[in-house]
Amino acid sequence: MSAGSALVIIDGGVANVALPTIARDLGTSASSVVSIVTIYQVTLVMLMLPFAGLGERVGLKRTYQTGQLIFTVATLLCFFAKSLPFLLIVRAAQAVGAACVLAVASALIRQIYPSDQLGRGLAINAVVVTSSAAAAPTIGGLILGIAPWPWVFAAAIPFALISLLLGRAIPAPKPRSTHFDFGGAVLCAAMFGLIIGGLESAVHGDSPVISAAIVAVGLVVGWYFVRREIGKPAPILPVDLLAQPVLALSAIGGFLAFTTSMTLLISTPFRLHDYGFTAAAIGAAIMPWPLTNMIVAPVSGYLSDRIPAGLLGGVGMAISVTALTLIATMPADPSYFQVAWRMALCGSGFGLYLPPNARLLVGSAPRERAAAAGGLVSTVCLTGQTVGATLVAMLLALGLGTGSVPPLVSASLATIAGLCSIARLRPSIRNPTKTEVDEGVPTLKQTR
Repeated sequence: MSAGSALVIIDGGVANVALPTIARDLGTSASSVVSIVTIYQVTLVMLMLPFAGLGERVGLKRTYQTGQLIFTVATLLCFFAKSLPFLLIVRAAQAVGAACVLAVASALIRQIYPSDQLGRGLAINAVVVTSSAAAAPTIGGLILGIAPWPWVFAAAIPFALISLLLGRAIPAPKPRSTHFDFGGAVLCAAMFGLIIGGLESAVHGDSPVISAAIVAVGLVVGWYFVRREIGKPAPILPVDLLAQPVLALSAIGGFLAFTTSMTLLISTPFRLHDYGFTAAAIGAAIMPWPLTNMIVAPVSGYLSDRIPAGLLGGVGMAISVTALTLIATMPADPSYFQVAWRMALCGSGFGLYLPPNARLLVGSAPRERAAAAGGLVSTVCLTGQTVGATLVAMLLALGLGTGSVPPLVSASLATIAGLCSIARLRPSIRNPTKTEVDEGVPTLKQTR
């Protein structure tokens, strides 16, 4: 499972550092080549929940392995890309494969780990995802230093084949004999695609009116889609799960946490550049974030099997809010150490918050809806990251993206995430017990 997660995360993000080189070699503009990243992100968000529903129907392992195979073939085709349109097509195909893998990963982890160790299992996966995302730019830079940009993609092929072989050892839970709602899947993809695409267009496009119209159409589609999903036994958008306060609070808190982290991580390099930091110094100053996250997250996952997630998440966000405030109030000419220890403190807060939050989302769902809960975890993560990136682009366009405004905005969002976590300490909103994780917590309808 770790090999598959690392594969799709690293090869999904490794292209970012190669964008200038790709633009030069393909003879396209810098603004156009950014679509290599955008199309990957948007396709992922659009397909995560539909593929989670499909995984419940055709089998979690089959969906996972099919996703790895699609990703491997698309990665190989990236090596032969000679034009931007072809590269965009195969990048979208990569995202289709990655969506299959990530949509069912959390549900498979629930099958692999004993219920009293689910938190640490999800924490290990979170560490793999976080460290892979942090390592992707470095790996891409190393490959570009010795080979042309197509090898940035092709270098992953041997590891993809190994991951496919390792995937044969993953358990294969029995699929559910339920109807797959194809119409709901199309509406779900359209809702996310229109809303996120419209937001991206608002930042990078030339027509605010058209961008607003796209977002409005997406909201209308979303309104109809949610109404359509209510009452279905296995909805594509898990409204049955979100009806439980513990899951709704965890989803909102997770979305805000990922938006917060992405807002800070994207805006900080611009701020440090204005302070005179070199590219290497900027990378070194930000590196304490993923490093402390890698250390704290497994500990947090272990504790989440014993301590209420509301308490762990509240403490984690309190630490992050403190760190974000300190980042916003850094001196005008900070040293490397003054930046690094603040980033380390912030990373430890998020490392304390996210694994218990994921455990609550996955462990509180009925076992037969574990794939939907896992798809919700991945969708919350990706949507939050996409919104965070869009927020930074908007602040930069307004001339507010290189100062203290982004970390102050992040601190405000983190405060709300912390309040969502603390709200789960109510007696009626708590960690699921071992028995409940084994059997599945009853849905709100069943409880009534």
